[in-house]
Amino acid sequence: MKDSTTKRKPAGERAARKRTAIISAAREQFLRHGFGVGMDQIATEAGVSKVTIYNHFGGKEDLFTEVVGDALEQALGDSARAMDRRLAADEDIRDVLVAAARGWVEGIAQDEVLALRALIAAESRRFPQLGRAWRAQGPDRFAEPLAVALRRCEDLDIPDMQVAILQFYALVLYPHIVHSGYGERLAPDLAERLVERGVDMFLSYYRTPGGADRTV
Repeated sequence: MKDSTTKRKPAGERAARKRTAIISAAREQFLRHGFGVGMDQIATEAGVSKVTIYNHFGGKEDLFTEVVGDALEQALGDSARAMDRRLAADEDIRDVLVAAARGWVEGIAQDEVLALRALIAAESRRFPQLGRAWRAQGPDRFAEPLAVALRRCEDLDIPDMQVAILQFYALVLYPHIVHSGYGERLAPDLAERLVERGVDMFLSYYRTPGGADRTV
């Protein structure tokens, strides 16, 4: 019997259109009905058969992972590429961090993206791969290029890069995620202050001059 794990996924332009339609329909259905929505319902919304969905994605968990990846690419892809260009151009690190943080906030604070994250949080105990997909396409996507940029700054002293990057996310991005859990959105002017002052706090803490006297 042929191993199902080696089964080739449909390819070609027609298959790509169907794949896009399935992801779009699944995103809408997951957000409307939660992870418990039936594959039949997703297939109907996409205008394809349930067999077609399984041929493309294998199962509901894989489909949801693709939905998360697609949503985060739409929300953060441009920001990631812009950050890479700025880093390659060797721009001032503060300008890079402010621009990147603004892009992250604009992308991640979208209602649909926040709703997907809430759904992942609700299902992550049963399906931990959903949380891993979020991290891979979201925070982890920026961690390595950001670490490279910070290491290049000779006036920064960062002994624990993993902690530093988490601190940076906490300053500029995580308040939006926390408040979304209460059903609230941060006002645009507050979001901008969090970005500007968060970047300044971060750089001030890790600057080498007066490093022995750092306080937080």
